[in-house]
Amino acid sequence: MGRLVMALIVLALIGTAGLAGYAYLGDLSPAQAEVKVPVTLHAD
Repeated sequence: MGRLVMALIVLALIGTAGLAGYAYLGDLSPAQAEVKVPVTLHAD
């Protein structure tokens, strides 16, 4: 039973390290594009 618990702890640590590595090294920036929309202003 001790080996099973130790294996789960090791897998949790590896998963946490993998998630942290992906967060730091993964390309999570959004795609950027210029948008031009004509606007009609009614002053009166």
